[in-house]
Amino acid sequence: MTERGGVVVLDFGGQYTQLIARRIREQHVFSTILPCTAAPEEIRKLEPAGLVLSGGPSSVYDKGAPVCDPAVLRLDIPVLGICYGMQWITQQLGGKVEKVERREYGRAQAEIQESAGVSALFSGLPSSLRIWNSHGDSVLALPAGFRATARTDNAVAAVEDPRRKIYAVQFHPEVKHTERGTDILRNFLFQVCGAKPTWGGAGFIQETVEAIRQKVGPHARAICALSGGVDSAVAAALVHRGIGDRLTNVFVDSGLLRKNEFEDTLEMLRSRLGLEVIGVNAADRFLAQLQGVIEPEEKRKRIGREFIAVFAEKARELQGNEGRGEIRYLVQGTLYPDVIESVSVKGPSATIKTHHNVGGLPESMPFALIEPLRDLFKDEVRRIGRELGLPDEVLEKHPFPGPGLAVRLLGEVTRENLGVLREADAIVVEEIRRAGLYSKVWQAFAVLLPVRSVGVMGDFRTYGLTAAVRVVESEDAMTADWARLPGEVLERISTRIVNEVRGVTRVVYDITSKPPGTIEWE
Repeated sequence: MTERGGVVVLDFGGQYTQLIARRIREQHVFSTILPCTAAPEEIRKLEPAGLVLSGGPSSVYDKGAPVCDPAVLRLDIPVLGICYGMQWITQQLGGKVEKVERREYGRAQAEIQESAGVSALFSGLPSSLRIWNSHGDSVLALPAGFRATARTDNAVAAVEDPRRKIYAVQFHPEVKHTERGTDILRNFLFQVCGAKPTWGGAGFIQETVEAIRQKVGPHARAICALSGGVDSAVAAALVHRGIGDRLTNVFVDSGLLRKNEFEDTLEMLRSRLGLEVIGVNAADRFLAQLQGVIEPEEKRKRIGREFIAVFAEKARELQGNEGRGEIRYLVQGTLYPDVIESVSVKGPSATIKTHHNVGGLPESMPFALIEPLRDLFKDEVRRIGRELGLPDEVLEKHPFPGPGLAVRLLGEVTRENLGVLREADAIVVEEIRRAGLYSKVWQAFAVLLPVRSVGVMGDFRTYGLTAAVRVVESEDAMTADWARLPGEVLERISTRIVNEVRGVTRVVYDITSKPPGTIEWE
């Protein structure tokens, strides 16, 4: 963290750790994440205005539960503990935390305790707030010097010791489901910490470009895995600013792209972004790798390995032809939601699924990675893209998974079923655009299921495949809700798919939110 006076988030392994940092950045205060094991001296060197202890999946009394150095509470830096962070503070300072019968998951009502004066955290807020909980343990006794500042029917919801500048909440103010959660974080930043709102996208660009220059050095070259989406386009633009024409962009047709996507994307990248892009048709080799594979994790890993193999071959070919500096780096548009679902990053978080460009990468690679967007969310990346001058055609494009249609085609990936899925998917996107909804939803796509059902067409019995339509609304892909599409839009999608896509005789609509589901089916 080169920006002094920001906020350090110590990660205890929570799924929402980066979301906390992102909410802080939304207030134009710089934030960075360190593992909960970071030494107090390392934290002090950053000169932060505040310190946040994240949530996490463990219980504080579990064997091997993540811990901080207790000295972080004596740095004379304001502290905010969230969920597990509150429980760790309580236990560390002599309070009592125990598993309780009535756990709190989801919505709850918190009543602000005003008997000893309103807490700085809740200044200007109503006396009752809807909050979002996710805990099975509760604080049963407070440490000396602390007071409860909010309660639910079942548990202590917030505590503080203003003299030591230590504050904590049992709920999650960083999620949108918590009413006035942003205001709570803002109160901590500006009333408690005295932070200054001086950070923005321009600062991120300047810092990132300089970091790329330092990493690559004056002679080495990089190859960028372009996909045509906003993530890889922004990553490429940042790296290009750092090393110029020492960056070579490569767009691979894996055979798993949407209808006409390879040709259309190459044209867009070259004409609209002015990038020099090499197109590589590798469909046959990817499909060969997926032959007979059904298990989703194995699909992702094979695709990840094959991408690296393709880029390595292309790098050797380029070096042999051009005789310039060695291609030592691979640029990827990896985002934080990919990372947190795939691997434990800063703390002991749980793996949800392996993304092809994170946990799906082979252990031994011929490249070092450059992932300038690894700590950001999609909407943050779009804002950075606008600062860089990228066109809306790129910035507003719906996310598309790196493994492509392989994770939207359940069961074995075959050419025939890929063709069916492409046609159904194209209809979904066309109708969403026609209804004026494309820019209002996060993603809209079709999924082909290995489920056959009986139908009737022209008085004849049919026995065809089932297509699921998935349309979700989200802000950052960490959570998502199914879109309540107008009935006439769903009707047009269903009618067109059944009439126009040979082999599909039934269409269903997915109304699963994230959580408990994920946005993609595999």
